[in-house]
Amino acid sequence: MFKMNAIRAAAVTAILGAAGAASAAVITLNFEGVGNLASVNNFYNGGTDSLGNSGVNYGIAFNANALGIIDSDAGGSGNIGNEPTPDTVLFFLTGSAILNFAPGFTTGFSFFYSTVSFGGSVNVYDNLNATGNLLGTIALAALGAGPGDPNGVFSNWAIGTLGFAGTAKSIDFGGTVNQVAYDNITFGSTNPNQGNPVPEPATLALVGAALLGAVAARRRKV
Repeated sequence: MFKMNAIRAAAVTAILGAAGAASAAVITLNFEGVGNLASVNNFYNGGTDSLGNSGVNYGIAFNANALGIIDSDAGGSGNIGNEPTPDTVLFFLTGSAILNFAPGFTTGFSFFYSTVSFGGSVNVYDNLNATGNLLGTIALAALGAGPGDPNGVFSNWAIGTLGFAGTAKSIDFGGTVNQVAYDNITFGSTNPNQGNPVPEPATLALVGAALLGAVAARRRKV
């Protein structure tokens, strides 16, 4: 049974301004099947991640900074828990994670995120590789550390939603490296829950936690 402890985060939203914009089928990227610490690359673009794994071809590609990480409780390296769709999420260790969708999208856009102390940001652009006009931005609040499942301090999750006028072709998922996780990136809906319950408040906090390194941290305690 799926369980989640999360705090609600304030989300900057804007009204979709393109009158008569065509609706699109809901697409959710949950990163399941991406290898641990693999670059997502063309996993969702008819190709593979950097470890040779392939997913559904949605025509969506990621830059090399965009990495998958698997929950350490599932045998990976991630200091994460209570993932919206276990056991893999998106994160980055350098620069930012950039998503490219050449056909573009105009419908609702949403996602889950987890960050303990440093916050983050998501920017949407009308050209590929985070170039062109900035169509919208959202600031992500720090959520504090959660209780894990049973391990993983990155286990409080909140929803980010963003609307914009125009046609978006790329999304820049940013923040402090190794400090922000993203999951269930959804096009065509402002609700990434996909039937999951709305996040509830949690109160734990831990400064300086990192997504990568849970296994090493446990070994130091032994």
